[in-house]
Amino acid sequence: MSISIMQLWLPILLGGVFCWIASALIHMLLKYHNADYQKLSNEEQVGEALRDGNITPGFYHMPHCTDMKEMQNEAMQEKFNKGPIAMISVFENGIPKMGKLLVQQFIYFIVACTLIAFVAVLSLEPSADFKVVFHFVAIISFLTFGYAVIPYSIWFGHPWAVSLRYLLDALIYAAVVGATFAWLWPSV
Repeated sequence: MSISIMQLWLPILLGGVFCWIASALIHMLLKYHNADYQKLSNEEQVGEALRDGNITPGFYHMPHCTDMKEMQNEAMQEKFNKGPIAMISVFENGIPKMGKLLVQQFIYFIVACTLIAFVAVLSLEPSADFKVVFHFVAIISFLTFGYAVIPYSIWFGHPWAVSLRYLLDALIYAAVVGATFAWLWPSV
């Protein structure tokens, strides 16, 4: 007898809720992500330059190069050597809409827990031992929530300390989801 993903609706929902709560505690109580971003010493001038360029929301790279052949161009090499080299995320003007962002984060956790459940039902037996379910689901959860942050340090210039903090988040979420699934794992 196998387990249906529908049998895991409660651990999916509670795993998502508990991760969302853990995320809120991380950001509002522990606040170790406050160190993720630094203030530009010339923030006003940079902001003014971006406003003058009528920049719209999006993701930008400077100097901008459409393909690697352009990197052979002496003028482009000079831009890179002169600097700065930056990737810039530009958001809509105004105070962030926290309600929308929190709902999106909750949906992210529910979708992630659903994918984790899908892998778990393909791999684990009904009545699997608590420790077996916990270890398996926690490993899959860590991979789900964490491993993809590493390329941001490799390719996008995020400091490795930022990626390590997000990997710590992933470890916390993995423990939460692993424990939730192990607690509510169906028996025969």
